Amino acid sequence: MTKPSRLASVRAVIATSIMGAVAALGHAPFDWPIFTLIGLAAATYIILKGDRPKQAALRAWGLGIGYFGVTLSWLVEPFLVDAARYGWMAPFALLFMAAGLALLWAIAAGLSHRIAPTSLHWLSLALALTGAEMIRGWLFTGFPWGNPGHVWIETPFAQLAAYIGASGLGALTLFMAALMAKIVEQGQGLRARLILLTLGAVIAMGALTIGVSRGQKQLPADRDATLRLVQPNAPQHLKWDPRYAYDFVTRQIDFTAADPAPGQPRPDLVIWPETAVPTLLEWTDTLRVDIAEAAKGALVMFGVQRGDGLQYFNSLALVGPTGEVQATYDKHHLVPFGEYIPLGDWLEQFGISAFASRVGNGYSAGPGAQVLDVGVAGSVLPLICYEAVFPRDIRSAPERADWILHATNDAWFGDYSMPYQHLAQARYRAIEFGLPVIRVANTGVSAVIDPRGQLRATIPLGQAGFLDARLPGAEPPTPYSRYGDIPLAVLIIVALCGLFARRVVKAR
Repeated sequence: MTKPSRLASVRAVIATSIMGAVAALGHAPFDWPIFTLIGLAAATYIILKGDRPKQAALRAWGLGIGYFGVTLSWLVEPFLVDAARYGWMAPFALLFMAAGLALLWAIAAGLSHRIAPTSLHWLSLALALTGAEMIRGWLFTGFPWGNPGHVWIETPFAQLAAYIGASGLGALTLFMAALMAKIVEQGQGLRARLILLTLGAVIAMGALTIGVSRGQKQLPADRDATLRLVQPNAPQHLKWDPRYAYDFVTRQIDFTAADPAPGQPRPDLVIWPETAVPTLLEWTDTLRVDIAEAAKGALVMFGVQRGDGLQYFNSLALVGPTGEVQATYDKHHLVPFGEYIPLGDWLEQFGISAFASRVGNGYSAGPGAQVLDVGVAGSVLPLICYEAVFPRDIRSAPERADWILHATNDAWFGDYSMPYQHLAQARYRAIEFGLPVIRVANTGVSAVIDPRGQLRATIPLGQAGFLDARLPGAEPPTPYSRYGDIPLAVLIIVALCGLFARRVVKAR
């Protein structure tokens, strides 16, 4: 490669990185989805101008670094909780994560150039990137955060998730971006441009019509049950400090005991967030009685750590009117390196036990998704923190619940973007499954979400308080709840195989 061509290659990678950063502005806290479409389209145009698979891969890698670097900028926040000790790690963690995730896009772009004939590189690129996003949701237990489809949550297009999921919306976004790039590509005749433009317009108008139509349908009646969401707003650097920890517990007990607004019923179920109680469940006998007395006959569900021999679990406990534990749920989809060390238990058999969760170093995973009976509030599928970003964890439940509970502690991740991105994904789970989602967060945003993903009521980020609300009713099972991402995966595989076959035939 000559110096001018090497310089041009570097410029192209820088350009796609900038466009990736622009595309990230569709996510919270900005919520400008048009920027996602523009950024992806511009980057796709640059990628398509590359003649060789290596060029396409490098440019797509730049796109991914810019996109994930901005979208996941909140990853620096946990290192800043104790900045004196860990702050230096923050930029490296973000860079390595962004570059690592971008590798999937790079591989997809490189392969897309080999799969399809040149005239259809735009289509193979959109399909391959969609495939990469689906793989990202599964690889190494999965990390689907920041899918391009998430940017449409504040628009009618979000309602399509009931049929194709957030992954399907991501596929549509990548397809439309590639279509836009193809339309402006040099060498296109007027007739070809008009055909592509018409195709894009038909798809956009069809998607909008479906979204608006679904959003305007009458919602089911609310259940005859009142929930109280408790948000203690415990800063992460104080939450586990022995000098302050029980002040936050007392705050939650006070919120639990508070009288409802005049003329409103007392709650049937009170919900505290993830790890709301800073001790083991086995050590809470007296505390549970205090909580039950404050609840005045209501059930209470709170986040707590639970021990079983040498193993520890990140759990939710359901407490009855006398303080008895009626049920527990153990988080089963754990955060790699945050809640456990991958292969830690395997290393323990060789005498290296420092990373083994089964001997108390980190959390152990629970047995799987679980549906709990919560009295007049019906049946609930609990999710703890990170589990809400995985639709497959909801589909794996043994039965369909009446509603979904998302208990979380987002205090680790600051107050800029992560809590709002996390909330957006919880809203997508409501749309995908036609179920209300009740979100209870330590520092916010706690929310009542109806089965269309709309926010009924919230406690804002960074505020302590409680919220009483009726439990929204559930809609019938959606197509996505029945089939998940299987139709999309089949479509991607069949389409890519078809493009490859076309290339082979043309090469003969």
